[in-house]
Amino acid sequence: MVAVAVEALTETSSYEDFARRLIEAGKLRPTDLQRARRVLEETGEDTLPVLLVRLGLVAERDVAEALAEATGLKLVAAADYPVVPPLPENVSFRFLRLRHAVGVAEQDGRLIVAVADPLDGFIEEALSLACGKEIELRVGVLTEIDNALKRQYEQNPAETGIQTFDAELDETDVEHLKDMASEAPVIRTVNQILQQAVELRASDIHIEPFEDKLQVRLRIDGILRHIDAPSVRSTAAVISRVKLMANLNIAERRLPQDGRIKVQVQGRELDLRVSTVPTLYGESVVIRLLDKEQVTLDFAALGFAPEVQKRFLSVLDLPHGIILITGPTGSGKSTTLYTALDKLNRPERKIITVEDPVEYQLTGVNQIQVKPAIGLTFANALRSIMRQDPDVIMIGEMRDLETARIAVQAALTGHLVLSTLHTNDAASGVTRLLDMGLEDYLITSTVNGILGQRLVRRLCDRCKAPYPVLPEVAEETGLKRFLAGSEPVLYSPVGCGHCNGIGYRGRLAIMEFLVMSDPIRRLVLQHAQAREIEQVAIEGGMLTMYQDGLKKAIAGMTTLEEVLRVTTDV
Repeated sequence: MVAVAVEALTETSSYEDFARRLIEAGKLRPTDLQRARRVLEETGEDTLPVLLVRLGLVAERDVAEALAEATGLKLVAAADYPVVPPLPENVSFRFLRLRHAVGVAEQDGRLIVAVADPLDGFIEEALSLACGKEIELRVGVLTEIDNALKRQYEQNPAETGIQTFDAELDETDVEHLKDMASEAPVIRTVNQILQQAVELRASDIHIEPFEDKLQVRLRIDGILRHIDAPSVRSTAAVISRVKLMANLNIAERRLPQDGRIKVQVQGRELDLRVSTVPTLYGESVVIRLLDKEQVTLDFAALGFAPEVQKRFLSVLDLPHGIILITGPTGSGKSTTLYTALDKLNRPERKIITVEDPVEYQLTGVNQIQVKPAIGLTFANALRSIMRQDPDVIMIGEMRDLETARIAVQAALTGHLVLSTLHTNDAASGVTRLLDMGLEDYLITSTVNGILGQRLVRRLCDRCKAPYPVLPEVAEETGLKRFLAGSEPVLYSPVGCGHCNGIGYRGRLAIMEFLVMSDPIRRLVLQHAQAREIEQVAIEGGMLTMYQDGLKKAIAGMTTLEEVLRVTTDV
């Protein structure tokens, strides 16, 4: 089989010797060699050693070592590449980049050059003519050569062309990127990243290019974790592949872009939101995974304590007014809103939402996607839907005074309005509306309740372990209030196969719900500080997020460390 594969190779005897060494060493399969040969015949690009690496069939160092053995040339170590290029200025960087060659040193009138493929005789001949000196070739690892080139020539951006991130791509470069992004190994790499993200229940994928590596991280239960990443050499191909899937412009690398992908992974339909921003070493890509099957529209499953759920549902049952959900990005506000809408979704009610973006589709709910580029803003959409005779209106976010005023007018004319605000706690939601310029009497007339929330990681039920808490720690943290005379016991994460060794699996919300009572309305009219409003709400029976977190830590749902991580109370 080895002999047949090598005989089929229409290269020089040196390439046959190189390929034979890889096959006999178990580094290359004969079928893969035949496949590489077909690609080589179809494209005519690159040489066999470079193509084997580019297709992901053989590791870079294995190729370099086999070439060194086949040619008898020395292998250059990564530390041997100089920062200052020893080659004359008339040697084109584009030529060196395309041929994967880099100057190493000048000795005894000879120029030492490391190449990824020393069997390509054109390189030595061309460099000898350009430099007017004898060329001594050595073998280098492909990525190490490309990194050395970048270090040597990065001070001269006019010469680097495509290698410089800010430079425009010509038509040839764009087509080359498309070809690379469409190759089977690149497609397989991106699919594997997506599959791993789904298997580990990740909410986001971060693909981040750096000078000497491509970093891939997954946000799992709110915490970023590293996973195995492709080689830095595949950075452009991997990022271009994601951009092609999201129908983004791969030629534009200097401006942020946003896109959307619908894919099926492991039989599940996923909606992916893609965001790219230019960074120093390329485009940083963040992919948000929206899995409809993983969303549970149930208040108890979200983390609502029975007493909080009862108060929230009583306010939700009011025929008109405004209910606000507050918290930073990624605190579960949208999921809470969707759960509330699902509760309100009845045949006798018309519900319209204005969102940016529409994260999950609800049957029976009219959902509008904001498109600022064509003038469909929150405010403009709200003006239109008021003529659609809705009973319930959901606004993705109150971002400005204009949107807030229309929401207030809707509440005053008999509509129930649900929306979100970016504030640290429930009481700050009132002061935020005042700061936006909304009149105090309108706030007291329309706002029925404000829910503040954060997400904490849920302890894995299969491996969590109890541990006793010192009495002084229970006193200092406020745990003692919720112990009801029992021994202070909390739980710690251990890690098992069910939770991938983390100790946590899933997330739940800790929350506080401020009901707009008459004492709080008086404080709003006085433009009182958020702390004063919060204190009156606590006196009226509100538990703060920190206190709600303590109760859930005692119940073994999460850890004290998680509660302290997302709250500011001590």
